[in-house]
Amino acid sequence: MSRRSQGLAGVWAEMQRQQQRQIEADARRRRQEEQQARAYQRRAAQSHREYMQAEAVRRTDELDARVASLQGLLASGCRAPAFRASSLLRREEVQPFAPGPLGQPVPMPDFGHYQAQSGWTAGRRAQAQAEARARFERDRHAAQAAEAQRQHQLAAYQRQYQQWADARLAEVRRHNADIAELTEGVRRRDPDAVIEYFSAALYASTAWPEGFPRQVSAAYDVAAGQLVLDWELPPYSVVPEAKSVRYMYAADQHKESPRPVAQRRALYREVLAQCVLLVLHELFAADELGALESVALNGFVDGHDPATGRPGRIPLATVMAPRSRFSTLHLAQVDACSCLVDGLRGQLSTRPDQLTPVRPSRRPEEVGNRVVTHGGDEDPDLYEMDPIAFENLVADLFRAMGMQAVTTQRSNDGGVDVDALDPTPVRGGKIVVQVKRYRATVPPTAVRDLYGTVQDAGANKGVLVTTSRFGPGSHTFANGKPLELIPGPELVDLLHRHGLRGRLGDGARRPAAPPTPAVPDTSLPEDYNVLGMSWAGSVALDVCALVCHGNRVLSDDHFVFYNNPRTPDGAVRALPATAPDKAAICVAFDALPDDCDRFVLVAAVDPEVNPDADLSGFTRAGIRLLDPGLAELGRLEVSDGRPGETALVLGSFRRRSNGDWDFVLGGRGYPGGLEELVRDFGIEVE
Repeated sequence: MSRRSQGLAGVWAEMQRQQQRQIEADARRRRQEEQQARAYQRRAAQSHREYMQAEAVRRTDELDARVASLQGLLASGCRAPAFRASSLLRREEVQPFAPGPLGQPVPMPDFGHYQAQSGWTAGRRAQAQAEARARFERDRHAAQAAEAQRQHQLAAYQRQYQQWADARLAEVRRHNADIAELTEGVRRRDPDAVIEYFSAALYASTAWPEGFPRQVSAAYDVAAGQLVLDWELPPYSVVPEAKSVRYMYAADQHKESPRPVAQRRALYREVLAQCVLLVLHELFAADELGALESVALNGFVDGHDPATGRPGRIPLATVMAPRSRFSTLHLAQVDACSCLVDGLRGQLSTRPDQLTPVRPSRRPEEVGNRVVTHGGDEDPDLYEMDPIAFENLVADLFRAMGMQAVTTQRSNDGGVDVDALDPTPVRGGKIVVQVKRYRATVPPTAVRDLYGTVQDAGANKGVLVTTSRFGPGSHTFANGKPLELIPGPELVDLLHRHGLRGRLGDGARRPAAPPTPAVPDTSLPEDYNVLGMSWAGSVALDVCALVCHGNRVLSDDHFVFYNNPRTPDGAVRALPATAPDKAAICVAFDALPDDCDRFVLVAAVDPEVNPDADLSGFTRAGIRLLDPGLAELGRLEVSDGRPGETALVLGSFRRRSNGDWDFVLGGRGYPGGLEELVRDFGIEVE
């Protein structure tokens, strides 16, 4: 019994020792983990302190670099190359034609790769050979169709590229001609040319730090050969308020040490003097044609007049610098303030930090000629622009394009916002302009109203300018009429091309780029068809297609015509025609929307080519139904045109209950042209 008790005690004691060892092991592990955590915290704290210390050094170095840049503004600016009109010239070159995938012919199948399946009997072998031949022929036809489509697309892209290249070269040549004309104007001392040239010199300069203002108002005194301008100076905040940054270990934060007030004031005054001298240097350096005998320069900042509290331009520096005196200065070695005040006898505010003004010697509006203002923060948002300011901007655009243009009175304007006169012989004349600052698509009623205004005013042309876009109904109505529609993106491009400013919301303006080649569309099913249209007579026609449900087009985007060459899903698109066809439409019937039960083909006289023609010359017309390889599957005869009609429904394909499509001959004509026809199918034109 005692031995058994001793055995149980031993077991119990061993269990206690194991538990104790486990407890001690856990305690050692916790101590090790705590030690590791403390070591990590020490390393992290050390790393954090090092980072914070390095950040303080970086910020201090950045402040020192900014101050050094301000102190050396004039010296570094004088090293910048002088402006020359030749720098504005553009090279007469365009990107070469690059067809991309369209330049690669479609590989044709090799019959040697089509092996007939073996068979036990002669009949089975013959059947296998026939099947192999059928597969080869099917693939060959498909490849030929793809190659024909590639060639069509390549030809269309070549034409599109050539149009772009010709327009690009014409634009470059017009630009270079304008530069040559500008240079000649400066040589003749034409005030507008002189102002534009020297404004460009200041804007094109690389001497100014990023963020410095470049707003200028200028006039030119021809008799004195003097350019008079107001130039915006940087504000007091351009000089950093902090001198250095220190890391406070105890508070674990950065602390900025302020720059002494006297030092900051002195540096700001020095910066203003350097800005004035740098403007003078750039103007005289750019004057290779000798148009400037002197420059009267006033430097200002925008702020509130301390004496009146009213906002406005506060002049902080002024100088009238003759060329003869300025040319003797060595700007890289001068003290800017002494040079401006003593050397050139100018004025510099004693306390520019408090906007203490000086008295300008001469202002641009005192010259007597037109004052031109350039610059500002950024291109104005046309959507947010005041309506009157927007009309004035459009009038400025027409004037920049060489026309005479004035805005009309707000009342009794007869629907005209800008009256313009194009002095160009033959094609010029009176132009009425309407402006629509819209975000949504301009309705066709606005285009129709403009046409009525053109007729009432006896004008040669009407122009509708908008910040948005135009739909198919507007283009259809305007086609063939003396109307021009300018959508928002085109307006912005015209503004920038003629030296004006504007943007559409936050969209950035992109330079014109060459057209991108259309990659052959592989989304169409294999069983798409090409509908080739031919007719006798020389009348020029627009062949269009409408994807309909009953007698209503599904949407404006399902009307395929010259301004909308394809539906959104690509099931219907216009194609370049190949002889003997004069027009071609590609359609994938199985890919048409489920709610489409009617596909309509129509034709209308092109009023730009044949404005006085009707469909009496539209005879012996027909539609060829072609497979993807352009092999003719059938021919559909359509009705001849009739005198007095200018648009005609050729026929329609109608979906049967089993999914097949039957062709139903048309024949209804419209004397009102395509406009009247599409109105019958639900497209809004008025």
